[in-house]
Amino acid sequence: MARMRFLTAKTSKTVNESADTGVTKRPAREAGPGARGWTGRGGGMAALVPSVKEYRGTTVQVCGLWPFSSGASSPMIGVPLGRHEETQATVCCDPISWFQRARLISNPSAFILGKPGLGKSTVVRRMFIGLSAQGVHPLILGDLKGEHVKAVQALGGQVIKLGRGVGYLNILDPGQAVEAAQLLEDSGHHEDAARVRADAHGRRLTMVVSLITISRNNPPTDQEQTILDRALRVLDDRFDGVPVLKDLLDVIISAPDELRQVALDRGDMAVYLQETRALEATLLGLTGGGKLGEIFSRHTTNPMMRDRAVVFDVSSIDETETDLQAAILLACWSYGFGTVNVANALADAGLEPRRNYFVVLDELWRALRAGKGMVDRVDALTRLNRSVGVGQIMISHTMSDLLALPAEEDRMKARGFVERSGMVICGGLPASEMPLLTSAIPLSRQEQQKLISWQDPPAWDSRGLNVEPPGRGKFLIKVGGRPGIPVLVGLTSLEQGPDGVNDTEGKWRETPETLLEPMTPDVPLEGGTL
Repeated sequence: MARMRFLTAKTSKTVNESADTGVTKRPAREAGPGARGWTGRGGGMAALVPSVKEYRGTTVQVCGLWPFSSGASSPMIGVPLGRHEETQATVCCDPISWFQRARLISNPSAFILGKPGLGKSTVVRRMFIGLSAQGVHPLILGDLKGEHVKAVQALGGQVIKLGRGVGYLNILDPGQAVEAAQLLEDSGHHEDAARVRADAHGRRLTMVVSLITISRNNPPTDQEQTILDRALRVLDDRFDGVPVLKDLLDVIISAPDELRQVALDRGDMAVYLQETRALEATLLGLTGGGKLGEIFSRHTTNPMMRDRAVVFDVSSIDETETDLQAAILLACWSYGFGTVNVANALADAGLEPRRNYFVVLDELWRALRAGKGMVDRVDALTRLNRSVGVGQIMISHTMSDLLALPAEEDRMKARGFVERSGMVICGGLPASEMPLLTSAIPLSRQEQQKLISWQDPPAWDSRGLNVEPPGRGKFLIKVGGRPGIPVLVGLTSLEQGPDGVNDTEGKWRETPETLLEPMTPDVPLEGGTL
């Protein structure tokens, strides 16, 4: 068997004895090898150090490679997102897996911040596609751009279109709460049935108050809210079928004794009319095609299903109709959370199999800016959801969007949305956002510089090539005070390309190629043509 022999160059100084002093000098200490090996002739110094291939495996698989193995810098639990930007290790992340399986976060929720066009929707799609393979049903409650429709269709889910002349969503529709409550009562679960009815009543009242707030740009008075609450109860007792906003208006106009008591008219009809005049005018605008249209005043055209992925496609609403967008987002959120609670109540009673849901709340800033008190309405919608097995993710652009509210108490509550999240995922953000962001979550100076560098635009390219910005697909996952995990999201073949589920620029690709060619005028000039 051949033996490999390593040659080394050892040099030492000779011993020098001085006749004058009689002192013997010791040999000089040998110099150690450098980063590339021993220097000098025969030392074998490497001119180029080759990179070593890295492999990833479980502890059981790589235990025999000790000491040539090291621990991973990110957990391998959840949906695979991409590669660690520094170590190239696989990064897996989603709020449900990190909460349910590993207990890495305190609640199954996440908040995503980042400038437009850097891939926030792509991260969300990757998460709900991966969770769908694990049996979790994604619910996209309000898709303003139609970005998630392809993905939900590919998953065999339900697409609910809403908009002017496209589809309607009745905010007074209790959904499946009535049938579920009846099933619970028939099976002997009377307390659960009462809880389902109370939850449906609370959500409907919250939505009516929210629409009035958006229509007036100011919340209704306490007395008006009390009148609405009592009118809904009268409507449930006396109306046969599913009521709409016109039926609620008719109850208030008819002035039953229950409403006159809470209006404190003291037997004077003129006082009652004065107290309900503004309320009637607002409800009349909601039913007669005001600035919010008739989307909420008719019966629901496509009821939501509980056993599959669902997306509410509201992309037909124009960007300029900000009030209508905020109203329809709140309506979708309320309707979706109500359906989730019904499913969980039936599962708790053993009447249906347990289903887990992943709720996506996109463009949060639009709803918060709709009017005074909207922060409380959004907070009420999310806090009413006390069921187990529901993950939630909120999406906005910057902290400035959340804090651009006139009232200080609203700004504090909006910042609480970020602070209460189990994890915060940040994309590219401007430098002006750092003080606001660090007030909600701790960020080191290096992490702040990384986020700022990701928001830079791409390099100038006169050839018309599709040059991506440096921060596209790059995100920093923050959990409490732990160091952030920088990840570069990697897309599969099914996600990329014109036919992929991430195609959000189809309208640009439909532009004729002739419009993209450089214009060459043929106007006659002096001395020839240009």
